[in-house]
Amino acid sequence: MKIWGKVFGVIIGFMFGRFFGALLGLWLGHAYDRRQGMVGLLKTAAQRQAQFFNSTFAVMGHVAKASGQVTETDIRIATMLMQQMRLQGDAKRDAQNAFREGKQADFDLEACLQSFRQIAGRRTELLKMFLEIQIQTALADGELHPKELQVLSSIAKQLGFSQQQLESMLERWKAEFKFQQSASGSNTTSEADAYQLLGLTGSSSDKDIKRAYRKLMNEHHPDKLVAKGLPNEMMELAKRKAQDIQAAYDKIKHTRGFK
Repeated sequence: MKIWGKVFGVIIGFMFGRFFGALLGLWLGHAYDRRQGMVGLLKTAAQRQAQFFNSTFAVMGHVAKASGQVTETDIRIATMLMQQMRLQGDAKRDAQNAFREGKQADFDLEACLQSFRQIAGRRTELLKMFLEIQIQTALADGELHPKELQVLSSIAKQLGFSQQQLESMLERWKAEFKFQQSASGSNTTSEADAYQLLGLTGSSSDKDIKRAYRKLMNEHHPDKLVAKGLPNEMMELAKRKAQDIQAAYDKIKHTRGFK
């Protein structure tokens, strides 16, 4: 908590106006401390967003290279993400440069993740969003190479997720991928996919389904993620995720007939 503005305000106010001057100085000092605190918070939020942005594309390049070489599909998924985020000008160049940096043989994955983890803190939703983007990159070609899984396991561990949590996210993303294909008219999703996307099974109770839905929507709410440090450019990714969760829940709700 910042107090020096109040301290100096009281001292200077007392020197010029005794008791009432001290009160005025305290009020002005409090206003100054509050303003400085807000400036500090905004600066930290901007740093967190920049770190998330650069780390995301750098690690994405590293994941794409994990299978041995960056394929056309890998480049296409990176380009697609940039298009979804409507990146232009400097932002697009920064993303491309970070992606190229991650492809280099001497890229230090551990150092990159440590820096990201440090600025992300305990914001689990932010860490999870980061990992899910890397999972999307690895599964872009429809299959998971053993070396890609190895890299994802390393990323998950350094971000504080267990292997079981990673496997659960992988299964949910596979189901989500089917939902996205269904939306584009190239596939028809099953009820099993809907349950899988929510991390459930057909034997789950209505209560468990509602609870899982609310939890996932809360974790992936775009405004909440941006407030925690998700770059504004990635708002569209969060919206797409929330839409897929909603679609899965609606499918199950319709089939079961509950409100």
